[in-house]
This record gives sequence, C-alpha cells and structure tokens, in this order.
Amino acid sequence: MALKVWLEIMQQAAAGSGALLLAALKQAQVTIVRRAGGESVQHGIVLFSQADAALLRVLPALCQQARVLAIAACGQPLSCAQQRAVLAAGALDVLLWPASAIDAGQVLARLQRWQAVAQLLASDGVRQHLVGDSTAWRGLLHHVVEMAAFSQSSVLITGETGTGKDVLAQLIHRLGNYAGDFTILDCATLSPELAGSELFGHERGAFTGAAGARDGAFALADGGVLFLDEVGELPLPLQAQLLRAIQERKYKRVGGNSWQPTQFRLVCATNRELEHEVARGAFRADLYYRIAGWRCQTPPLRERQDDILPLARYFLAELAQQPPPALDAAVREYLLLRDYPGNVRELRQTVTRIWHRHCGPGPITIGALPPEERLLAPCWPDEHFEMAVRRALHLGLNLSHITRCATDMAIRLVLAEEHGNNQRAAARLGVTDRALQIRRKAAACAAQLALSTQSTQSANEIAPT
Repeated sequence: MALKVWLEIMQQAAAGSGALLLAALKQAQVTIVRRAGGESVQHGIVLFSQADAALLRVLPALCQQARVLAIAACGQPLSCAQQRAVLAAGALDVLLWPASAIDAGQVLARLQRWQAVAQLLASDGVRQHLVGDSTAWRGLLHHVVEMAAFSQSSVLITGETGTGKDVLAQLIHRLGNYAGDFTILDCATLSPELAGSELFGHERGAFTGAAGARDGAFALADGGVLFLDEVGELPLPLQAQLLRAIQERKYKRVGGNSWQPTQFRLVCATNRELEHEVARGAFRADLYYRIAGWRCQTPPLRERQDDILPLARYFLAELAQQPPPALDAAVREYLLLRDYPGNVRELRQTVTRIWHRHCGPGPITIGALPPEERLLAPCWPDEHFEMAVRRALHLGLNLSHITRCATDMAIRLVLAEEHGNNQRAAARLGVTDRALQIRRKAAACAAQLALSTQSTQSANEIAPT
C-alpha cells in the first residue's frame, strides 16, 4: 500500500522547512494529498515554528483526522513541557529540527511504522476477533499491535475482570507468527503440590501417581507464547521458582536431573494492582520487573460505551451462525443504559440470555429481555453525562459552548452510524433533512475558518505548562 500523507504548515516561519520536506517526501515516493480533499488519509504532518496556544487549539482537531507527526522547525529547542503539551494535544511524536533543515529519514521511518501497524489493525486477524471502535479501545489496540509485531518483550496485561485480557494475549501470539503454540496456565488454579509439575513437567515415578513422564507449560510453550493468567495469585514460594526459570530460560522436570532449554514469549495477566502487591510484600519486585517489560491496561466497558452495540451484534452473530437479527430500539436502549460490573464478559452473558428467549423472524424485541430486568427503567442523563458536563464547567465553558459541542457530537456520531446518509441521520435526530444539511455546512465552514485563521497566526503566547 502506497504511503499517503497530508502536510500542514502552521506558521510561516516553518515554510522553508516545509518546501524541503515536501520535495524529500515526493522523492521517496510518498504521495502528498490535501487534508480536506475528501480522501481518507491516515497520516498527517504538522510543521510549526512555535508551540503557542494557537497550535494547541488546532492540533486536537487535526489529530482526530489522522495519526499526526508534529515537527518543530524553529531553530531553538522546545522545552520538555512544550513537547508534552504537543503530545497531550494528540500528536504521536514530536521531532525537533533546526530552521530550514530536515531529516526525511526520521519522517519516513515513522510513517512506515504507522502504516504497517494500520495494515495489521485493518487485517481480518484483528478485526474479526477484537470488536470495537471507541477511542479507548482503538488506542489500546494500536499500542498492542505495534508491540506484538515489532518486539519480543514480555508483556503484563492488567485490567478489571472480563475486559478481554486473554483476547489480547491471543492477539500477541497471532501477530508474532510464532512456530510454537499458545500455552495457557491459570495461576489461580495451581495447587502448591502440583504447581511444579504444571510449570515444569515431571518424570515417571517422580511422585505418587506419576505413571508416566509429562511436559509442563514451559516445555509446551517452546517456540510460542506462554500466557500466565491471573499471575497475581501465585504464592511467594512459587514466584521464586518461576523467576529463575524465566531468567535462565531453563527448567528441570520434577524428579529430573537435567536442565531443559526453552524459548518463548511471556505474556501475563492480572486484575490486581501488582505495584501495590509489591509494596506490601505479596509479590516479588524482581519477578514484577521481569514480567512487566511492557505494560498495557484494558479499559472497562463503562469507558468504551460506543462499543456496546457492536459487541452485542458480534455476540449475536456468533450465536446465530448467520447474519444476526436486528435489535429493537427498546432492546438497544436497555443494553446501552445497563451497568456491566463484569464488563464485556457480562455483556456476552446478557446477550446470550436475550438470544435464547428470542424466537421467529424479525428483530429482537423487548419481550426477549430477562423478566427480572425488563421492567427496570435506566435513567438518562446518567452519571457519565453528568461527569462530562461537570468537567466542561470546570474547564470554564459556558452553556452555549456546551450545547454546541453536544449537538455537533450527536450529529457526527449519528452520521457515522448511518454511514453518511443524511436522510436517515436527520430522522434519528428529529430534524428535517434540510436543517441537518445547513447545520453540517455551517459546522464545516466554521471549522475550516478556524483552522485557516490559526494556521497563519503568529501568536507570541507561549503554551501553558
């Protein structure tokens, strides 16, 4: 897939570097496109000379359109605080260049890496097994895919129960193209008496009942991935044994005398806060730092509510073994407003109960809801909406701004769900087709005017730290 990128020059002082970069990218056969040209482009470059307030106001909107590389072509270095502010505004990386000097190799390396990650994210191996398009979920997947494909580091996955830690571990195995298997060991089920055998295997006659030799998890995972689920449940004596084997990549079978080599990628998961366990002496610090070469945390379902209906449809498709029936509006409302203490696992169980009560053709209706739950009336606005409004007020936004943002967000979300169909979106929003068209055109013009004005502004106000 050819590399395509748009280039935005935010201040005129960076124009010289922009011309040089443009020529270098074209020479490297990178296609430069217009940012607002209607073409879907996943990568963008923002060239600026000052990390001022104008830049930080524009950058979040640009970063919603693409993965953005920010380049400071300013002759004087940006402070650490200013670089952090640019990253906080949404840029994936910040390069610091002297005025009128470029390093196209830096840019190409990042674009190629991001392109490779984007291709993996769009592949069937990811899209068919990891459902969701919320900001929290997409951000997590981007980091997991990059780490899985471009490193061999050990991985520690943390998060609440039912958030898909095991699914991410399986993704790491698929993307790594390992010759060996994906070996799972549930540490919560290990008994002290049999733990050595489960981990390292045993020789015949090693203990009562050992009628034959048996491979353990370390042998089975050779050449593949060893997934230690609920690693926080391991007792301290077993943690010491595990640490030695992980460090040396060698183990002895129970009752054996020879050391056996093994090579695997280690992935661990836990719903415990292991830093707290280390602080109170319940988990070895040396083992923690050995298994946490790279960390990620799965978001709870309450932080990815945009994914509830897509996940529900995915589970229905699995149950139906064919295109699933539609969900009636009352059922959609129930699923969206319900609490899920068990996260995605609880959503799956809820959808399964609804599916087994549904019968006949047509959409799934409110009668398929469990009797003990169908009369519950979840309220809206709920606590999440209240938190969003409270945060806006704390940021100093007035009622007009909050109302406009809520309206624009609703329009954007409905249009995305209706795949850009203006008529269906207008019907769902309770406005006329013409009114929605006018609103969309006004919002687009206002956004373009703001970007155009701020792109040429040479403000001297320095970004707050």
